Amino acid sequence: MRWIGGRESSNVDDRRGLTGGHFVAGGGIIGVIVIVLRFLLGGSGDSSVPTQHPNQNQPMTTEEKAADDERAKFVKVVLGYTEDVWGELFAQQGKQYQHPTLVLFRDQVQSACGFASSASGPFYCPSDQDLYIDLSFYQELKDRFKAPGDFAMAYVVAHEVGHHVQKLLGISDKMEKLRRQLSEGEFNKYSVMMELQADFFAGVWANHAQQMKNILEEGDIDEALNAANAIGDDRLQKQSQGYVVPESFTHGTSKQRYYWFKKGFDTGDIKQGDTFHDPSLQ
Repeated sequence: MRWIGGRESSNVDDRRGLTGGHFVAGGGIIGVIVIVLRFLLGGSGDSSVPTQHPNQNQPMTTEEKAADDERAKFVKVVLGYTEDVWGELFAQQGKQYQHPTLVLFRDQVQSACGFASSASGPFYCPSDQDLYIDLSFYQELKDRFKAPGDFAMAYVVAHEVGHHVQKLLGISDKMEKLRRQLSEGEFNKYSVMMELQADFFAGVWANHAQQMKNILEEGDIDEALNAANAIGDDRLQKQSQGYVVPESFTHGTSKQRYYWFKKGFDTGDIKQGDTFHDPSLQ
């Protein structure tokens, strides 16, 4: 991905220098509070899905810190690109895009949705409209999920921004009201629709970012599609427990995540991302 020299977003709250002792836990586990915007890799009902960090709380080496700082610059530029694209798309509809804040943290963090650790993976909190990312997830994508490449990480950021777009459009609030009327099992299919739409929005972003910024290099879209395929509920459940429980899916299958990101990228048309009325998801 072409990003060196790109505008870094100023809407970043860098908390990487803080440790667990600086946070006050409260409000319960974040994934329990806001189920419509669960973590990218969470909510599958499988405790082995969250990421693992064996060196958690240990000081970083000079080389590790340099790599972490480079990743921070990268996600800041990606966030800046999302601001430019969604700002333009909202303006075309006569609306104003409200920028989210990206919170960079290490090991653990306190958000308006509750307390979370890096094991939760990247997530979006609709209560404070912030994105939360521990940059070690970049390495996790490469090593554990076999989804390497900078554009795989860009897809992750764009997916979480997609949840912010859902919040601004009133979609997440409608889903939260619906969630209160249904059991968790009954709501799972709506959670899948929510997540697939965020994948679609990530694809829409990639389409327009390419038109506006010429950001794509050969293989970038394949990296994003590989990442989407790698984190489908069916694949994660199969890897972790050896079998699949479709009724517990909350993010969609690998095939579905691949399809909706690609549809967003191919069309670039936000109007074609109504997953909630798509016959294949009913």
